[in-house]
Amino acid sequence: MIHIVDMGVNHETAPVELRESLALYSESSEASVACITDLPWIKEGLFISTCNRVEALFTTENTQEAESSVVELLSQTRSVSAEDFLPHLFIHRDKDAVRHLLRVASSLDSMIVGEPQILGQIKDAYSKATRERTTGVILNRLMHRAFHTAKRVRTETGICDAAVSVSYAAVELAKKIFYDLRGKKVLLIGAGEMAELAARNLLSQGVTSVTVANRTFERAVDLARNFQGRPVAFEEIGLQLFEADIVISSTASPGYIITVEQVKKCFRKRRNNPLFFIDIAVPRDVEPQVNDLENAYVYDIDDLRGVVRINKAKRADEAFKAERIVEEEVIKFGKWLKTLAVVPTIVSLKEKGEAIRRAEIKKSIADLGSLSPEQMGVLESLTLSIVEKIFNDPIVFLKGKSERPHATVYLDMARKLFNLEPYDKEEEKHEHSGNDSKSQKAS
Repeated sequence: MIHIVDMGVNHETAPVELRESLALYSESSEASVACITDLPWIKEGLFISTCNRVEALFTTENTQEAESSVVELLSQTRSVSAEDFLPHLFIHRDKDAVRHLLRVASSLDSMIVGEPQILGQIKDAYSKATRERTTGVILNRLMHRAFHTAKRVRTETGICDAAVSVSYAAVELAKKIFYDLRGKKVLLIGAGEMAELAARNLLSQGVTSVTVANRTFERAVDLARNFQGRPVAFEEIGLQLFEADIVISSTASPGYIITVEQVKKCFRKRRNNPLFFIDIAVPRDVEPQVNDLENAYVYDIDDLRGVVRINKAKRADEAFKAERIVEEEVIKFGKWLKTLAVVPTIVSLKEKGEAIRRAEIKKSIADLGSLSPEQMGVLESLTLSIVEKIFNDPIVFLKGKSERPHATVYLDMARKLFNLEPYDKEEEKHEHSGNDSKSQKAS
């Protein structure tokens, strides 16, 4: 029996240091994917590797041996002792493995529920596997089911709509003020992690340029290079307010970096175009009274966290809908998987019917004499139709029984009734010879 296994580590089971050690990047990723199906007992396989997870997804007929070989592969290729990561390893099998993958693809298993990046990362992992030809019938179907599920979750729920991190909340608020962020300019003050992430998210929404100001100019140069932006001296902040549309500030300054007078002065030359401040610093960088000015909008860390809290509650409600969609798709895939057991028997039935049809046509042609192409076409069509109608009921019956607990009983019976197994003929001969000897003794 074929089993589906998903095993690895993620942000919930392992610290970041271990995830970094096990992560598969560029060449190591290609090499690991290429050799996964060379491992004992593994039929199909692929790796999903991101900053928050390293997972191996594979099919096998022997879960214990296959899981051990994957652990050994990770240990050897990443130079990490198996004893170091085994305590952090999770293993999902069969239906649980399917459910886990669908939840990951739908961003229900992410550190930030609803974040969009994970689906692209899974698609990249699948693309590598298809290039290396390490996936087959089961994983191909499962991956496409995962993509379909993620699309349903995005379109049928609002799980991706509400920002649940400070950086995402900043982008959401900016959209409310400017509606369209394309062509807008960002001034980034300081080098805080949240501020940098907010700037990255704004760039992904169409912001055209980032200017970076930092007390240490060298740091401003380095950070600006990351954004393909422009570094400026800290003393130039007042001048940069004339051009900026969005200001993100995150410094360790004990006092205000941006004052009411600075903003008033810049508005005289800005012709009252809106200016949006995202103040992530504690203590605050932007004087609170700036928010009283017309066309000036200031949101500090508490405002952003308030948005996050509200949206987390909204997203929790949407997550219930998303989980229901995942369960629906798990059931659908499970039904398809069960039909695989009847496929060989159905194929054998069709092959036998076709073999009989061709043999009988060959015999009949000798008696019918020369037939025109049109007559031959009619004969082919007639015999095909007869064979299809004869085998249709048995095939429909077997498909219907594929989900029953005793499906194998029906499959065995079908193979015996239609003499589909080579050993059946041997058994028949044995039985006939036994009966003949009995009758001889009786006589």
